[in-house]
Amino acid sequence: MIKNFNYKLVCKITGGLLLLEGLLLLLMIVPALYFREKEFVNFFQSSVIAFFAGGILYLIGLNSSPTIGKREGSVIVTFTWFLMTFAGLLPFVLSGSIPSLSDAFFETMSGFTTTGASILNNIESLPYSILLWRSFIQWFGGLGMIVISIALLPIFGFSAVQLFSAEATGPTKDKIHPKMNETAKRLLLIYVILTALQTILLNIAGMSLYDAVNHAFTTMATGGFSTKQASIGYWNSPAIEYISIVFMVLAGVNFSLYYFLFKRNFKRVFDNEELRFYGLIIVCATVIIMISMIDFNNTTLLSLEKAFRDSLFNVVSLMSTTGYVTIDYMILHPVVWFILLFVMLIGASAGSTAGGIKVIRIVTILKYSYYEFKKIIHPNAVFPVSYNKHNIREEVITRTLAFVIIYLIVIAIGTVILSFSGLGFIESLSGMITCISDVGPGMGSIGPMYNFAHLNDFSKWFLSFVMLIGRLEIFTVLIIITPVFWKK
Repeated sequence: MIKNFNYKLVCKITGGLLLLEGLLLLLMIVPALYFREKEFVNFFQSSVIAFFAGGILYLIGLNSSPTIGKREGSVIVTFTWFLMTFAGLLPFVLSGSIPSLSDAFFETMSGFTTTGASILNNIESLPYSILLWRSFIQWFGGLGMIVISIALLPIFGFSAVQLFSAEATGPTKDKIHPKMNETAKRLLLIYVILTALQTILLNIAGMSLYDAVNHAFTTMATGGFSTKQASIGYWNSPAIEYISIVFMVLAGVNFSLYYFLFKRNFKRVFDNEELRFYGLIIVCATVIIMISMIDFNNTTLLSLEKAFRDSLFNVVSLMSTTGYVTIDYMILHPVVWFILLFVMLIGASAGSTAGGIKVIRIVTILKYSYYEFKKIIHPNAVFPVSYNKHNIREEVITRTLAFVIIYLIVIAIGTVILSFSGLGFIESLSGMITCISDVGPGMGSIGPMYNFAHLNDFSKWFLSFVMLIGRLEIFTVLIIITPVFWKK
């Protein structure tokens, strides 16, 4: 055991977050009653269980020292996601919507981590309140339950830095306010405003208010859960697709840039290298896929627009790691599969709700590699790697390289493990990429027209763990299972 490890504080904060989830479950009784569904009983039962478990942990942590370190931060964040997933699956199991524990855990972890991989074969048959809870857990997990909790629960103010560092994504974390809880509040406000705006626009475009709310929740979270089995393709509406594209792109942008935009600091926004590369990759991938989809023997303006829209939608959906679908990209040319796997792997911006390696890391590694080539020609020259006109410290570059290498190693090892479990190679590889990048759909039998229902229980539990590793950016979770973590 770690000497001087603050176990009581871990219990107190974890218990406090479970109490928060208990409150959210209790609030879900309102839509269940509005839709006249018997599931209000299941939400009440789930809330009682969450309150009971959270209350016990909170009481254990009473009078704990406010001191928190990186170890405590990693343990709190990792175990919070597990405990809140177990509490979050209760409505699914108790209502009989997802009776299997393995399936319910997979679906709920997929929700909280904003992966969007699903085991549901008939989504429309589920109660409205259950689907709303399914969408809400993505919205809650999108900005990060820890960040949201810091904004809402002032009692965590003293420990905000370590919790935010353990949960937030990317090698850099832009401070938009000296106090971390104020930063979290501003991020949450931006998140709420964008969600509300998309809800209004989707409703105007033809979605019912209920569907618009659900899809705004899961778009801004880059989660991808839909209220329809056919996802966004169900509406067959260019307006809905373009609105979704815009907000998926926005959800993949570093949220701190919206704050700077609001403060009219336009230079800081438009000089952001990650934002430019994010847009450039989307444009290049869209053009390549669009060209592969065009029938040059029968080209019309309508067919060109459709090819452009389908290409852009799928690139943005998978690069932002949202995972909505409108077409079956498995029937397209194999080069399309490669490009889509590539953008899944990259992901969007650090500081967004998206998963993946993140554009900033790709940019850093490309620059570093380029300067290494220049050093071969000019061995005595010094070529500092810069980002947004600031030199990047050597330790940050080393950590970035280590992250990407470990990320790829985990994918390789996971692919082998899934292959042993009976999955084909394309399903194993794409399953690892889509789950560690928190995207949703994969390739082959887990592609856009299918789901993960047919996987065996081992694969579902394993991929659930992979989703968590990806959501918390590998180090936070994997460091806990290393011997050095538990040594003094």
